[in-house]
Amino acid sequence: MNQATPHVGAPVRTFTQLFSSSWRGARLARLLGVVELGSWGVPQDLMERAEIVVAELATNAVQHGRLPGRDFRLGLFFAPSAGCLRVEVTDARGDVYPKAPPVDTGFDELLPHGRGLSLVAALSDHWDAVPYPPSGKTVRAVLSTPGGR
Repeated sequence: MNQATPHVGAPVRTFTQLFSSSWRGARLARLLGVVELGSWGVPQDLMERAEIVVAELATNAVQHGRLPGRDFRLGLFFAPSAGCLRVEVTDARGDVYPKAPPVDTGFDELLPHGRGLSLVAALSDHWDAVPYPPSGKTVRAVLSTPGGR
């Protein structure tokens, strides 16, 4: 007996791409990520937050996760029915993991760096870092729409 399977929700959209571990690669990851999210019809608020998260994680991959001759990978995974987006950036340095930013930051506003993971934490529902065998790591951030939280 053939029956149609009920449509539970829109399929998960995925995008993965390798980028050179350079400042140009980090910029390209941000730009292509935004184009892809726009083509999926991601809500504007979610897309704006994701753009900053992608930029910060890609920058960290270039600045702290670079090994000569190794690229980093950007992954975007969007479940429209849940209003949930996962951003993943995988780099080659599995020996260096990001530390959670302090809650009471006390940053020197004149310093040009040091706020990236604080931004990621503020803009996402949660983030973490997991090993990526054989020698890398993946930093993941989950963002959702207000109705999806």
